[in-house]
Amino acid sequence: MKITAEEVKKVALLSRLSFTDKEIEELEDSMSGILTYMEELNQYDTENVAPMAHAVEQFNVMREDKPHTSFTNEQALMNAPEKEDGYFKVPRII
Repeated sequence: MKITAEEVKKVALLSRLSFTDKEIEELEDSMSGILTYMEELNQYDTENVAPMAHAVEQFNVMREDKPHTSFTNEQALMNAPEKEDGYFKVPRII
């Protein structure tokens, strides 16, 4: 499918973008190539293909979640530069 300069300018206007005449010519070729490729992909039957986010199936490698003892409040605050009433004291940001 061939995209015209007017169509590129219309898309640019809707996108609030501005292009030089040379860039518009490059975008014509690029957008035409994309639409030609999409037309080629449309010839394949994808009716029974499940949607996916990645072409290759990926799995997270995670350790088993095992409960264990944690730091006490005193241990957590042991090396704190400043503490107050059992909490870390940090400079006010707001």
